[in-house]
Amino acid sequence: MCGRFVRTSPGEVIAAEFGVVRFTNADLRPRYNIAPSQLIDAIIRDGAEKRLEPMRWGFVASFAKNSKLAPINARAETVATSPFFRGAFRHQRCLIVADGFYEWRKDGRRKTPYFIHLRSGRPFGFAGIWSAPRNDAGTPFPSCAIVTCTPNDLMAPIHNRMPVILPAAARDRWLDPSAGADDLSTLLVPLPAEEMEAYAVSTVVNSPRNDSPACVRRVTS
Repeated sequence: MCGRFVRTSPGEVIAAEFGVVRFTNADLRPRYNIAPSQLIDAIIRDGAEKRLEPMRWGFVASFAKNSKLAPINARAETVATSPFFRGAFRHQRCLIVADGFYEWRKDGRRKTPYFIHLRSGRPFGFAGIWSAPRNDAGTPFPSCAIVTCTPNDLMAPIHNRMPVILPAAARDRWLDPSAGADDLSTLLVPLPAEEMEAYAVSTVVNSPRNDSPACVRRVTS
């Protein structure tokens, strides 16, 4: 799964990396410990433009009767066929902007947090799906989930799942409203391990109340 991540890149870097031309209600202060139910930064295709806007992390289907059922992840193996996700997979895909993410490795009763990022140091986009049901006041509230897949060789010793990180060449295909399910499914694979780095960090990251550079600071045993 992916249950915590980082987004520290400023707007000008995001615009250059992803070709975003419009930022809607975006709060781009650095964030070192983003947790489920919080607002996150997502890129959608709006006509010919790419727009970044906040969405709540926790997918609420447009037909859902209970907004408390809000999964933060969708499995790559079933996202195209699951009744809960398939509509969004076909019509409402997004890129969720990140600079890294956390995962916890189990060592007996101990859990060691790891920070995982690109060796290049650049921001990247998780494959995401989104929905915008209306609240009781009739106002749409966008929500989203991160698509996960089997781990690559770097992630396998840490966890049995990892988020789908789309390489730059695949981003426009993911956002293309005319893309077919078969073509999209080929994108939902682990990023090559050699493009990533992982290192242990302090348990300060365990609490989402902690949101500072200390969360990504490397620790040694």
